[in-house]
Amino acid sequence: MAAATSGASDTSPSPTELPSPACAEELAPPQKVVIFASPGAGHLIPLVELARRLAVDHGLAVTVVTLTGMSNPATDAAVLSSLPASVATSVLPAVSLDDLPPDIGFGTLMFELVRRSLPHLHALMEGPSGGPVTALVCDFFGTAALPLAAELGAQGYVFFPNSFALISIMRHIAELHVDAAPGENRDLPDQLPLSSGLVLRHADLPNGFRDRTDPVYAYLVEEARRYGRANGFLVNSFEELEIAMAEKFKRDAEDGAFPPVYPVGPIVRSSSGKESDESACLEWLDRQPECSVVYVSFGTGGALSVEQTAELAAGLETSGHRFLWVVRMPSLDRSPCALGKVPGAKDDPLAWLPEGFLERTRGRGLAVAAWAPQVRVLSHPATAAFLSHCGWNSTLESVAAGVPMLAWPLYAEQKTNAAILTEVTGVALRPAARGDGLVAREEIAASVREVMEGEKGSAARCRARELREAAARAWSPEGSSRRALGEVAGKWKAALVNGNGRTA
Repeated sequence: MAAATSGASDTSPSPTELPSPACAEELAPPQKVVIFASPGAGHLIPLVELARRLAVDHGLAVTVVTLTGMSNPATDAAVLSSLPASVATSVLPAVSLDDLPPDIGFGTLMFELVRRSLPHLHALMEGPSGGPVTALVCDFFGTAALPLAAELGAQGYVFFPNSFALISIMRHIAELHVDAAPGENRDLPDQLPLSSGLVLRHADLPNGFRDRTDPVYAYLVEEARRYGRANGFLVNSFEELEIAMAEKFKRDAEDGAFPPVYPVGPIVRSSSGKESDESACLEWLDRQPECSVVYVSFGTGGALSVEQTAELAAGLETSGHRFLWVVRMPSLDRSPCALGKVPGAKDDPLAWLPEGFLERTRGRGLAVAAWAPQVRVLSHPATAAFLSHCGWNSTLESVAAGVPMLAWPLYAEQKTNAAILTEVTGVALRPAARGDGLVAREEIAASVREVMEGEKGSAARCRARELREAAARAWSPEGSSRRALGEVAGKWKAALVNGNGRTA
């Protein structure tokens, strides 16, 4: 993987050349905020929406900074293109990763890319493109930048594109290592209780958190130890979705036990950026009865094996229900994560479907290659349920649309999300996998029928409608998430007036 993301010629402009003079005028004092995104559309999409709200709703001058390497530049550019003109963007120059082992894990590679890019971020923040930075907002992988914020007199905030639960897990890691010797890593317990009442099984912990010998674990320990240096956290969730954990963090902030955590979600993308490609999916949905279609997608980074792809096809066919399936290239090495892998121009994921499947399901099913306008699909009246990998962006998009889920987690923190959705919020059902990890066609068909017809599915649909209303309330004019983001923006403005980004 390192070879695929390193060795690029450094053709990017130097950070001090970005943004352009026109953007630099917009970034002039007095209210400059830098948002530092780690690679991946799942991280960038909510950060772009956050930047939009800070600029449009609060009049802050925002620069969104991305990295070179590990993500598709065309995908990043498409996401960034949805920003208003008042938000500047900057791409940091490439850094060398040639010295890293070729079999290095994705998480470790990402932490190293962020760490090695910090000098370029420092140059950008000190550059001549306006006045001093009031606040630096990094995401989950970027807390190595917090000391840089302190050095430059800026407030340092961490944006979590995930749930309160993931911050809770990171707090447990920090507490576990309070008295640990340098280089000593300690495993999380097999049963990890969260304040929501959920007890996370070891298998439901995110990748990288399950084994202290995993190279990425040492990075996670260091990330967690830096949390106390943050002025605060912004989490892409809302109070009614994770009420017990939201209340726990609020009490801890009042007691001085942890920096304040502000629920500012659901932050979901307002448009797909591919309007010209949307018509086929939406026209097909327009012809379907109301609440009759199961939408199937595993996100931009999810991948099923060849065998699992065949089982899913058979299960959808056997279920008898209508479906819209976003089919992506199968994983030939059985890895559930396709992040960092660029499909060939001639790759056709539909060619991997079982022979005759498309013909047999024509009329009640639609399979599309690689992409669909997910936000619009989920909000369409014909969509009744979402068979999802449980990425947090997709989860919030489904919640905001009032659509119940079938939880099929693949990698990262998705198993943790699935546990929350099934055991705490009650908005999802979860198909059972066999001992070898395969979800059989019979289980898929039964799960689809249950979410569409059964008693458990009815309860999940009811809960989904309740959460849709709660999500709308959170971002209403007097809603909790809108007020929380306004409070943070007010602190940043007050800090600038006081002449010190660290003393709001």
